[in-house]
Amino acid sequence: MVPDSKPILEVQNLTRRFGGLLAINDFSFKVLPGTIHGLIGPNGAGKTTTFNVISGFYAPTSGQVLYEGENVSGRKTSALAELGLIRTFQGTTLFQEFSVLDNVRIGCHRSAKAGFLSRILGTDRDVESAATAKALEILEFFGLQDLTGEPTVNLPHGHQRALGMAVALAADPKLILLDEPFTGMNPEETGRMMELVRLVRDRGVTVMLVEHDMQAVMGLCETITVMNFGTLLTEGTPEQVRKDPVVIEAYLGSASHAA
Repeated sequence: MVPDSKPILEVQNLTRRFGGLLAINDFSFKVLPGTIHGLIGPNGAGKTTTFNVISGFYAPTSGQVLYEGENVSGRKTSALAELGLIRTFQGTTLFQEFSVLDNVRIGCHRSAKAGFLSRILGTDRDVESAATAKALEILEFFGLQDLTGEPTVNLPHGHQRALGMAVALAADPKLILLDEPFTGMNPEETGRMMELVRLVRDRGVTVMLVEHDMQAVMGLCETITVMNFGTLLTEGTPEQVRKDPVVIEAYLGSASHAA
């Protein structure tokens, strides 16, 4: 990352209402390319709604979302994926009865010229072979190469979350939005997932994540944006956020919780 880089993502004065509920209120922040950027805040702060607006599930009530300098506010998720903005979900969205390999092959469909069905049915052999080769390379990258033929439903939780990341990486993201990637993980799984997130960033992908695991957030992110009641509370490095008395009172509870 170059310090004066133009942001890959910029949220400007974003507001989102649901009837009388103001979920996001005049919220602004920037994400620089090549970084791991955290978005944190108490339950109900507006983090997931912000992700939903950025990734095209909701249109903003007002304000705008700029991706690589272009206003993409309200564009469909599929259109944003074509531009390289990929979002994962807190709950796994894998095809549980498909093999590990087939899940990642499906993730390759955005960059393949053949249609989804033609590749799955094997009617376009060249594209099918390219997708398989790409999927195998990604599975090796994530350390899942020995599980290619395993039905996804048989994988333990940590492996399923890693597979979800592999599927997202197969779509050639420039910016990946991770929604609580460490939920339900034990300390060993969390450590492994943190390393995978770093490897994805080192591969040239900018990462933004919503997460409640403060140890993971503080250990991964260069910049942390803190929300509360739909607005910006503060922003800074992990050290700055950890010591901010407003954050400690509003979210972390005590400085020890941020360690």
